[in-house]
Amino acid sequence: MALIRSSSPHLRRAGSTAQLMRLLLVATLPGLAAMTFFFGWGTLLQVGWAMLLALGFEAAVMKLRGRPASFYLRDYSALVTAVLLGLALPPFAPWWLMVVGIFVAIVIAKHLYGGMGNNPFNPAMVAYALLLVSFPVEMTRWTAPFVLQGEDGWHVLGFFDTFKLVFGALEQGTLDAFTSATPLDELRHRGGQTTEEAFRNSNVLANGVGAWHAVSAAYFMGGVFLLYRKVFTWHTPVAVLGSLAVLSTLFYMFSPDTYADPFFHLTMGATMLGAFFIATDPVTAATSNRGKIYYGIGIGLLIFVIRTWGSYPDAVAFAVLLMNLCAPFIDQYSQPRTYGHAKAKRGQKESS
Repeated sequence: MALIRSSSPHLRRAGSTAQLMRLLLVATLPGLAAMTFFFGWGTLLQVGWAMLLALGFEAAVMKLRGRPASFYLRDYSALVTAVLLGLALPPFAPWWLMVVGIFVAIVIAKHLYGGMGNNPFNPAMVAYALLLVSFPVEMTRWTAPFVLQGEDGWHVLGFFDTFKLVFGALEQGTLDAFTSATPLDELRHRGGQTTEEAFRNSNVLANGVGAWHAVSAAYFMGGVFLLYRKVFTWHTPVAVLGSLAVLSTLFYMFSPDTYADPFFHLTMGATMLGAFFIATDPVTAATSNRGKIYYGIGIGLLIFVIRTWGSYPDAVAFAVLLMNLCAPFIDQYSQPRTYGHAKAKRGQKESS
């Protein structure tokens, strides 16, 4: 049998940034659908508004830099940043909040460092962290799951009323009837109650966690799809979820009245979104397989520490940004062994 001889690299198909970004956008669809179903039209509206703003800011910056805007818009990186930020913001966030966030993400966190491939921090998480610190009230008004809305049945704000509320054409008093704290926020500020008492006495914890379980499952499905398509390797997401699960299990076993169980940590907030869609960013994350594991473990540990003892209930953005800062250091000391050499190069060597 004749064998086909060909020189390296042995590629089956051509890959491109645009193809990877399109796969990422497709993988977010289950999570977007779940969030729209449980939290109303606001999530879909926020994502659409973010995409329009991202395309506008990207084109404007490219024109200012003297580069062809259409070429860079076709790589879909701006749209991925917009979708991630749109999914992270509360559904009823005012329109100007997204304008500020997308401006920070595209213009400052991305292009101020030279554009795609040069930014040291994840643009969407830079914008989210800045908005959370600067506008804490607007960033904590989450829509209550539809199962909690109203005592006489399910009440979901219609699309046009949601549009009016986001863009300031509807009284803000309407907002109070459709918003509540997230389960992470509710548990973080439970006062002197034990974990069991908080789950028993809080309407959000007693009845609202199911919606977040479903949303996390949707993001998990999207992440598995990306793993199947080999957009990234398993190292980072498994390390994030594994370290978070191990640490939360140890503390829960030590004091179940004080700490939440590991399943709660894994399925609440942006854990799954962060593990599969944010921590795996190839530009800002560690690159070697060993480095990805260290990087992911750091994110998981920081999520638990900030959630448990910090001021912010959901710590994914801060954990990712802190580990973005550590990624070059991790890469320097986790280089793989070069074939034919006894051991891998570690760190920087002083020149004589």
